[in-house]
Amino acid sequence: MPKAKWLSFPYIVWMIGFIIIPLVVIFYYGLTTSDSTFTLNNIALVMDPINLKALKQALELSLVSTVICLLLAYPLAMILNKSKMNSNSFIVMIIILPMWMNFLLRTIAWQNILEKTGIINTILNFFKLPTVNIINTPAAIILGMVYNFLPFMVLPIYNVLIKIDQDVINAARDLGANGMQTFLKIILPLSLPGVISGITMVFVPSLTTFVISTILGGNKIVLIGNVIEQQFRVGNWHAGSGLSLVLMIFILISMAILSKYDKEGSSLW
Repeated sequence: MPKAKWLSFPYIVWMIGFIIIPLVVIFYYGLTTSDSTFTLNNIALVMDPINLKALKQALELSLVSTVICLLLAYPLAMILNKSKMNSNSFIVMIIILPMWMNFLLRTIAWQNILEKTGIINTILNFFKLPTVNIINTPAAIILGMVYNFLPFMVLPIYNVLIKIDQDVINAARDLGANGMQTFLKIILPLSLPGVISGITMVFVPSLTTFVISTILGGNKIVLIGNVIEQQFRVGNWHAGSGLSLVLMIFILISMAILSKYDKEGSSLW
């Protein structure tokens, strides 16, 4: 046991340096003024009409992206679960492969695809078809979120589905349940921890992102992540930290829901 404690020491140091200390700094700046006096005005900045609009728009786009990811991921996870092991491993590798690329590069690639002179419109022009204007719209941001965060929805659901005992499913069918009844009464309830985990892992980064909205939304669409990033960029750490604490509330709520339903730790693949 003492040896195990020593082995955990590097992680403890890492956790203190890169998790606890930054959180303490954010709390300090978020709850103080420039002269180090306590205040809640930094948090109250979220009620400013511009910031409130940015938060509302971030919540809307995050919810839409999460729902789309769920609708795409669940059938895909079921297909992966029913496929053969070798084919299964190859398909999972294809899903994970884009995650090995830099997040910024993936988003810039979509910018080149969606822009007015991008790949999509070039192909449409070649076939004399009407072009599409997606870049710098909410649709482009949602597309970027779904593309970047879809694996975080697929893998937790898949990880839960492969753990479901096939005998339980066969027993339901032997008792007369059809395919839909088996799914609604057996598969869906048993896979709920993976669904909740996937929703959390997609919703939280979608809510806090500013890179996707900056690149694919331009300056026309500002999310709360962009507001926070701009505050830190101009050196206003107190306002940026206060708004970050507001987002932290949503993150803590998501984590509380996750811990309630995902007791077996299905969030990682």
